[in-house]
Amino acid sequence: MLRAKSVGLSTISITDHDSVNALDEAIALGRQEGIEVIPGTELSAAYNGSEIHILGYFIDHHNQHLLDSLSYFREERLKRVARIVQKLNKLNIPVTIESVLEHAQGAAVGRPHVANALVDGGHAASYQQAFNKYIGDGRPAFEKKTAVTPEETVKLIAEAGGLSFLAHPGRSIAEETIIHLINAGLDGIEVIHPSHTPQLVEYYRGIVNEYCLLESGGSDYHGGLKGDDQYFGEIGLPIDKVDIMRNRLFPN
Repeated sequence: MLRAKSVGLSTISITDHDSVNALDEAIALGRQEGIEVIPGTELSAAYNGSEIHILGYFIDHHNQHLLDSLSYFREERLKRVARIVQKLNKLNIPVTIESVLEHAQGAAVGRPHVANALVDGGHAASYQQAFNKYIGDGRPAFEKKTAVTPEETVKLIAEAGGLSFLAHPGRSIAEETIIHLINAGLDGIEVIHPSHTPQLVEYYRGIVNEYCLLESGGSDYHGGLKGDDQYFGEIGLPIDKVDIMRNRLFPN
């Protein structure tokens, strides 16, 4: 929070995967520092064999159905990581579930934490190499996530009072998939993201305008674990776009 204040941010959102555990403390700290913290989360869905990430903003992070669902998703994440560790062990890579959980530090555990454990153990030269060599899609230790449909994901966010956005679509999301998500009730697209070139920003902004969707964006900051320090406070969304989101939920 102090770093957000130091770079001049007035509004931030925390969107941890399958978790809202950081939000109460962050909101309280934000009030002390004069920074609005918009409650959020990031969920995964599956469509046509591909994994899609969907952001939820302005959620009621105390909604019991949301909390129960997130608890289930975290349990499935842990089971998935355990299967990945088993596959790595069969490849004679002595990574333990305990070493992976140490990197998660109480957060929802996932492949990034496995990657960091592989790097720490000297089994991969870098975070990206861990994915490319072992745990990325189609690699020897890959394991699929529990499948949840986009419709279920969008509905869950809506029932918690929030707005749903397709996260960091990059070049990997087919337009047919985006149309399917829009028909499922998607509220918007993350137009601004460190991985988006100016051309991609223009492309997704065109879709947003064509279908009367909302625009979101951010630095996708992971505490520097993914070499993302340079984006914090530099890549974000103009406050008027946040006001448009708010007005969609709470019209004057």
